[in-house]
Amino acid sequence: MWEHLSIRRLMEERMRRYPRGEELDFAIIGSGPGGSMLAEKLSAVPHLKIVVFEAGPVMDPLEDMVSDELASRELYWNEDRISGGGTPLALGRNNSGRCVGGSSVHMAAFMPRLHPSDFRTRTLDGVGEDWPIRYEDLEPYYQWLEDEEPISGPPWYPWGKPHGPYRNGPHLISTPGMKFELGCQRLGIHWVPGPVSILNGSSRADGRSRCTYRGMCLLGCKPNAKASPITNQLPRAIRRGVEIRADTFVGRIEHDARGRVNALLCFHRAGRAYRQPARHVAVCGYAIESPRLLLNSASKLFPEGLANRSGVVGRYFMAQAATKVMGRFADLVRPYKGPPAQAVSEDFYETDPKNDFKRGFSLQTIGPLPAEFAEAMAEQGLWGEELRETMRDYNHHAAIGLLGEMLPDERNRVELARGKDAKDRFGLPIGQVTFDLFANDRKLEAAARKKAVEVMEAAGASQIKAQLRFAHIVGGCRMGNDPRRSVVDGFCRSHDIPNLYIADGSVFVTQGAANPALTIQAIAARAGDYLVTQARRTA
Repeated sequence: MWEHLSIRRLMEERMRRYPRGEELDFAIIGSGPGGSMLAEKLSAVPHLKIVVFEAGPVMDPLEDMVSDELASRELYWNEDRISGGGTPLALGRNNSGRCVGGSSVHMAAFMPRLHPSDFRTRTLDGVGEDWPIRYEDLEPYYQWLEDEEPISGPPWYPWGKPHGPYRNGPHLISTPGMKFELGCQRLGIHWVPGPVSILNGSSRADGRSRCTYRGMCLLGCKPNAKASPITNQLPRAIRRGVEIRADTFVGRIEHDARGRVNALLCFHRAGRAYRQPARHVAVCGYAIESPRLLLNSASKLFPEGLANRSGVVGRYFMAQAATKVMGRFADLVRPYKGPPAQAVSEDFYETDPKNDFKRGFSLQTIGPLPAEFAEAMAEQGLWGEELRETMRDYNHHAAIGLLGEMLPDERNRVELARGKDAKDRFGLPIGQVTFDLFANDRKLEAAARKKAVEVMEAAGASQIKAQLRFAHIVGGCRMGNDPRRSVVDGFCRSHDIPNLYIADGSVFVTQGAANPALTIQAIAARAGDYLVTQARRTA
């Protein structure tokens, strides 16, 4: 008989707990796709004392997640942040999480790979920066993850380095996906069913249900059909002796006289502070909180912040252009039906010499729920009775989202906010994000928006509207071979501090035009294998 996998029950009944004053072998800060993958990999080494620290609570799918757009916002990072620059970002809902499992608990579950070109944009296109690793370094991890999640996808994925088949066949395409399909076919654009880490009717995975096509993936998956750290990596790590310390915010990382990290300053949600000794520390707080933590850990030996002798911590922060294009159809569409991530085209992903910009974009199906749809329409100037009439027509709309690659620029950054009022409840400076679009970014976004509108028109939509938005923040602790221009090496180890690691989306050098979750996991898995090898050598 199928039994629901309860992350809360597992933590209560099976999880080992280490005394707070006892020195840990590994302290992992953040339980999202990077931190959870690192914990699972390290747990393969017997007798290592490993604790994952998570600022947010445990949210169990059946007990805590709700089919309500407003109530589900408890999954997001709602702590204060400052957003500024020429194009300020909306922070929280679609780009960070604050619960055990992190932001992947409420992601849409699109899991495409980066392309080989993404790792060599400076060499190939003269923009961005080359990574210190290549696609081939991550390829075996991509393949492993696609089977391990498992991912449901098309028989063949034709872009980047073509690959397939996926372990599970694709999901059924509902009416919104069919509209995308129709528009692409009429324009000669190639498309495939999206590769998603959601179980369909032919899938098998212990403790997880199959997708019920409710379309509420972004609210947390109540049926527990979506793969995330709370269904995959963390349960396995817990069974091997890893502790998940929820509701525990790490405010500072301390170090000894030699400059090696040796402890964390932790705050329980009630405000009680304590010092946690650790031999190795991995920062996995994502693209805002990881730079913030390193900067807040400045000392006499590291006056600019930990791992920041290069001055790069917080720099080259990126967010993908994710403009939403909505259109009305005469027939019923019901945009909430099925996973939002149903179909994708990467025909425009690579640099095209015909364009007046470098790099490219993807087109994807999205399924805005009613409150999100109303917000988008209000931003278009609809209000009062006009907005009410449009909302009565909600089920006749479909939407396409683009993912546009914005180039890394040091002016886009995360830093510490200044002023006595710019502090969190623990008295620590909050993060301040400065973001803007530059010439190449604006041209790319305009071209991607135009193409999405053309697809909508070809599918037969009318009353087409577009809303500029952004998603998938990465960067801020970029990897590289040169310690003067990067924060970590190709295995996510700090150039400055040998026992400090950063394994999350902040290490991205470029962002590509693909959802980043699979690549974050692949990078963390590769770093985890490296650490396991080192740990066994010194055991």
